Formats: sequence, structure tokens, C-alpha cells
Amino acid sequence: MGADRAAQVRAEIAELLDRHGLSPRRSLGQNFLADPNITERIVRTAEVGPGDQVVEIGAGTGTLTAALADAGARVVSFEVDEGLRPVLDEVLAGRDDVEMRFTDAARLDLGEALEGGPWTLVANLPYHVGTGIVLDVLRHVPQVTDIVVMVQREVADRLLAGPGSKDYGLPSVVVGLHGDARFAFGVPPQVFLPQPKVESAVVRIRRRPAPPRAEEAIALAAAAFGQRRKMLRRSLTEVLEDPEAVLTAAGIDPTARPEDVPPEGWLALAEAAAEATS
Repeated sequence: MGADRAAQVRAEIAELLDRHGLSPRRSLGQNFLADPNITERIVRTAEVGPGDQVVEIGAGTGTLTAALADAGARVVSFEVDEGLRPVLDEVLAGRDDVEMRFTDAARLDLGEALEGGPWTLVANLPYHVGTGIVLDVLRHVPQVTDIVVMVQREVADRLLAGPGSKDYGLPSVVVGLHGDARFAFGVPPQVFLPQPKVESAVVRIRRRPAPPRAEEAIALAAAAFGQRRKMLRRSLTEVLEDPEAVLTAAGIDPTARPEDVPPEGWLALAEAAAEATS
């Protein structure tokens, strides 16, 4: 029965929710994955197996949760919607390889919540919290060494964007400083219940050790992208005493705009800023 538990299709999810008097909650960004082929493809992309520890955020109706456990992984799954407890109790009944935690992972210190490591984050992330969770994990939860997440396609584009692109911004800088990211595959709207109005995508990020001054670099990038249309010598006046001199010392054109600076450029800027104040 193990593999069958993961094979929830649209009719089965609708019947499961109806039987428990439930429906997807738009306020929580609930779009339940209803395609077993996509579910299995996510698991294959994550390359998890026996002995691996997986953290899932947003269990939904448990289809991905069960598939991860079927692959042999130990799964700790966070679900904010307490109303889904009876559904998940039914779908995951008898499993000792899944631990459900009904709490809001977006408000947790995941670094404290996850013991030991390494962990792989595998999740169909709710649209409204996807970016924040990925960036928070990269910056503050080093025991998560691999991330495979399904997010809105436009979020995927921002996470993966390179300098000079219209999608390049602070999320791109954080990802570039902390990991190696790739686009895994696109996901059409019709594989969800309910069907969203946008496309989704699965992204994989493998963590690299954070370079020194990564957080300082991110703070500088955040200040600059907060005034994206301005030249750097203008947008950094509130965080640098002499922006033009520090930018020049870092090898960055003071008239450049934030989207022109690659992640390593923000690191160089952080180093130059530290030297200027030492």
C-alpha cells in the first residue's frame, strides 16, 4: 500500500477533503498537488533515499509526504492548517517514518526545530511564503544542505536570475551567495486542486559554505535594491559613509545600478566597507 498512498489524483483529493468537510483555503495559499507523476518527479529530483532526513513545509493532503517516506526517507513535515489533521492522520496512518508538526514553519526558528543533520528541504511551498522560506533557510539553517521546492514560476525566475536580468534582485543575490541553483522542471496549473492562475516550477539549490561577510553583503544589496532605480552612489548613502569611495575600492562603478552587481560584487563591497571603517 506504501506507493499507492502517494498516488493521489484530483478526484481522490476532492473526495478526501469532502469526506472530512474541508475545502482548500485560499488564505493559506493551498493548492494541493494532484498528479502522481509530478510527485514522483519531485522525489527523484531530491534524490532522497533510506537514511536521509527530509523536512517538508506544507504537507497539504500528504501526497508528497507519503512519496518521500516511500523512498525511504525520515520525514518531518510542518503544516500550518490544523484542520488538515484528520486528513493527514488517515493518509499517513501506520507510518513511523513521518512526524507531523502542526505549526507555522514560517514563524519558527527552523535551525532550532531540526536536530542534527544534514537535512533536505522538499516542499510544495505555499505561494505567499515561498520566497521568504527559501531565503531564510539559506541564510539561517545551515543543517539544511539541499533544497528542492516547487514555487510560482516567477519566484523561480527571481531565485535563479543572473545580473542584468529584469528578474535579478535580492533573492538572486542570497541564492548566489549560499548555493548552486538550477531549474529542475516546469509545472502546469492543471496538476493542482484548485487550479492556480499561474505556472509553477521546481528548483533545486545545493548549499555551499557561506563566504565571510555574506550577511553584510546581503544587507548592502537589500539597501540598494530598495531603491532599485537609483545609481549605487545614491542608493547606498544611508548605509555607507562615503559610497563612491567604497564602491571604487571594491571595483564597482559608482554609477552602476544594483541589478548590475553579481553576488561576488556585493561581497567585495562588504569587504571594502569593512576596511573603510577599520
